[in-house]
Amino acid sequence: MYITGGVPMRIILDGMGGDNAPAAVVEGAVIASKEISHEIVIVGKEELINKELKKYKYNKEKITVIDAREVISNDEAPVRAVRSKKDSSIVRGINMVKNGEGDVFVSAGSTGALLSGGLFILGRIQGIDRPVLACIYPIVGGEPSLLVDAGANADCKPNNLLEFGIMGNIY
Repeated sequence: MYITGGVPMRIILDGMGGDNAPAAVVEGAVIASKEISHEIVIVGKEELINKELKKYKYNKEKITVIDAREVISNDEAPVRAVRSKKDSSIVRGINMVKNGEGDVFVSAGSTGALLSGGLFILGRIQGIDRPVLACIYPIVGGEPSLLVDAGANADCKPNNLLEFGIMGNIY
């Protein structure tokens, strides 16, 4: 599990995203840190994340915490939240990727804020009109499969579907 050239990745996690955050995020990070060789950075309310981390034995060189004081909830207007909550775990994490401080950002938080943040902060891929949500799901007796356009777009044009297919194929 290395990016090109055998270089370890720096995986940034939204410590405040999801229904059971930060407990579930921290537990997942600790388990993952024992399975992979990559660095994991958890972004969110530092005191809450550190309180959860104290429950586990883990390699402290593989998991670090970056403080972010704000949280974007699913009840907020995504665009407004991304623009106004600059110190949220989502905005801080996406900015870390943009600034080269991480290779990937993972969040179980507000999908709308994640998509808005990706568009406003990272921008679009040249030649791609719309972002696409993708999810991996298991296949009984086979390798996992990738489903693209997993719910983000209600009114796609044929060229959007073609772009989604191309992105899924590259993945």
